[in-house]
Amino acid sequence: MGQILAIDYGKARCGIAATDDMKIIASGLDTVPTQSLMEFLKKYFNENRVDDIVVGLPTDLKGNISEVETDILKFIEEFKKEFSEVPVHRLDERFTSKMASFFISQSGKSKKQRQEKGLIDKVSATIILQNFLEQRTR
Repeated sequence: MGQILAIDYGKARCGIAATDDMKIIASGLDTVPTQSLMEFLKKYFNENRVDDIVVGLPTDLKGNISEVETDILKFIEEFKKEFSEVPVHRLDERFTSKMASFFISQSGKSKKQRQEKGLIDKVSATIILQNFLEQRTR
């Protein structure tokens, strides 16, 4: 069995989360600069078995797609060329950044740590992945 990877894609940074090999637990993995994402994934896929990836679908409160979606679609196209055997799933990521900020604030981290955008991105990816896992079991 392999992992499921989730990506909270952003213009500057991408938060990444992964499951364990049993696909039970979602954990924050890393935050990487967006321009280095494919390089990171190539290395990660070389060292780990990944069965699926989940990429957040950025929408606003009204369900309108965010402007970063254009970049995400380009990334997905590039990803499918490189890793054609790995299915790509999309999941609404509405409120994940706010939820991540809340969870971080409840964790006892210092104000400086709570404001670190990379941490928020990584936790957001973890929430996206956890939501995906929960939907699969329903």
